[in-house]
Amino acid sequence: MHTQTLQDCSESFEVSVREAQELSPVVLFAVGAGGNPERHVTLLETLAESGCMVVAPHFQRLASPVPTQAELALRARRLCLALNAFVQPGAAVVGVGHSIGAATLIALAGGQMWLGPGQRVHIVADGRLTRLGLLAPPTGFFQAPGALDSVRVPILAWVGSEDVITPPAQSEWLAQAMRDWQTVDVRITDGAGHFSFMDQPPPQSVEPLQNKQAFLQEHSRDLCKFVLSK
Repeated sequence: MHTQTLQDCSESFEVSVREAQELSPVVLFAVGAGGNPERHVTLLETLAESGCMVVAPHFQRLASPVPTQAELALRARRLCLALNAFVQPGAAVVGVGHSIGAATLIALAGGQMWLGPGQRVHIVADGRLTRLGLLAPPTGFFQAPGALDSVRVPILAWVGSEDVITPPAQSEWLAQAMRDWQTVDVRITDGAGHFSFMDQPPPQSVEPLQNKQAFLQEHSRDLCKFVLSK
């Protein structure tokens, strides 16, 4: 993968890109709070090796556990700008994201994101997203009435049993909330935590998995199957 720089008004941001042949599947990767997608190197390389085009914008690290409306809107906008820059018009795109990146993708797929009563995050849906692979998704943003009604794409949600930041109940709630119109495939890995999906987790985190590398390879392969399925 290589890194290119894009402009967003007066500011610039980097995007990691793995080019592929025309008509190859396109994956838009939305990173979590840390902001550097290359900390998910096993997943990104597995997607690239499977023939996918990968587009992964970089962001500044979120300083607070609760992002602001401006931070979330900026991330959503730059995900779309990256697609505009590197992906052919009309191409179908699979969104894959970790943590806050996963929540941003739900919003881009049509979900209404809320930080609290009267605090809706205004994100314009992107119709190019055809399915979502969500790693440890925080779903509390979407618990307002009707917030998920417009999300009509297949979803795979993957979470660790030991995740205390976005516990399995959040992904199970998502599946329950959408059960009348969309099946959400929820997978819970026993012993995994919130940062088990990252090759390079935050330095203060403690890894609960005994064989993390095997898990990274397994979930990356399974996500590729989901991305490539029709």
